[in-house]
Amino acid sequence: MRKAVAAAILVAGLADPALAEIWQLEARAIPFDDASAAVPLAYTPLDHAARPWRFCVLYPHLKDAYWLSVNYGMVEEARRLGVAFDVFEAGGYPNLNRQIDQLKGCASDEFDAVILGSVSYAGLTAEVERIARLKPVIAAVNDIDDSGITAKASVPWTEMGAAAGRFLAERHPKGSPPVRVAWFPGPQGAGWVTFVEAGFRAALADSSAEIVMTRFGDTGTEEQVLLVEEVLEAMPDIDYLVGSGPMAEAAVPILRARGLEGKIAIVSTYLSHAVYRGVVRGRILAAPTDSPVLQGRLSIEMAVRALEDRLNTPHAGPPVWTVTPATAGDGVMQDSLAPASFVPVFSLPPPVPVPGP
Repeated sequence: MRKAVAAAILVAGLADPALAEIWQLEARAIPFDDASAAVPLAYTPLDHAARPWRFCVLYPHLKDAYWLSVNYGMVEEARRLGVAFDVFEAGGYPNLNRQIDQLKGCASDEFDAVILGSVSYAGLTAEVERIARLKPVIAAVNDIDDSGITAKASVPWTEMGAAAGRFLAERHPKGSPPVRVAWFPGPQGAGWVTFVEAGFRAALADSSAEIVMTRFGDTGTEEQVLLVEEVLEAMPDIDYLVGSGPMAEAAVPILRARGLEGKIAIVSTYLSHAVYRGVVRGRILAAPTDSPVLQGRLSIEMAVRALEDRLNTPHAGPPVWTVTPATAGDGVMQDSLAPASFVPVFSLPPPVPVPGP
């Protein structure tokens, strides 16, 4: 069973009688260089913020459970630390101009720092550099040009793609009978997609698996349904559908309706609630997780530290590991998925001061 390396571990025996959390993370040997070596990090989060800071938080969208889980992590950590935030979502990866406008709004004096889940690797650089002269900018989850960035809470998305590729390569090593893969990387031009694709293709190089079709598209469910249907119409004898969480979610009922369940297998490049259910039920073979809840918590933590001159680690994130039916019950929910009852929080007000005696 997987060791709970990405989970927040409770450690006793400290001077404070209260238990303290330690997050097992990975820092980068060279900050902001995802290709540099991973350095294991036992990270102790702050007990409380010095002030009720307010953050401007930007997401690409809230159309799938992945970013909902990031949002949940931010809510939990902001409440714990006593800070506030407002969320603005771009509505999808094609909406670069909308996110640029939202980022401009983050320059307002009502916000102390920016947490940016970007829709583009380089499309926001000029505005990030401008905002960074006014306040800290923390990159969250998606990869981005590091110009102007104060800190980065993320994992190497190359490793997410590589984890999915290694899973297939282990099932189909070079020299074994060939298998055909339809590949759905995500939105073309999104920063994370370039790296996921590079990692996936590199990991498949030493296998008998061949990518025979590639379809890019936004990670909304409707778009992914159309892409999966298009591929199955063109090539109904494909062996694998591999790609984003929404693609994997959409593929499960489509294969069932077409009588292809058990004939075509599904692998996701990241975890969501529906993907997790599919893995548990054996309908999705595997999904790497980058612990989005913990990434959301870490981005809030980094923003507070940047404002309070306590930022010792400018670039870190959880280790990547692969969820399969054999490992699905091993601490996945805590750091990877928001509770089923959670609804997105767009505005978290500052805590109400408790009157003194």
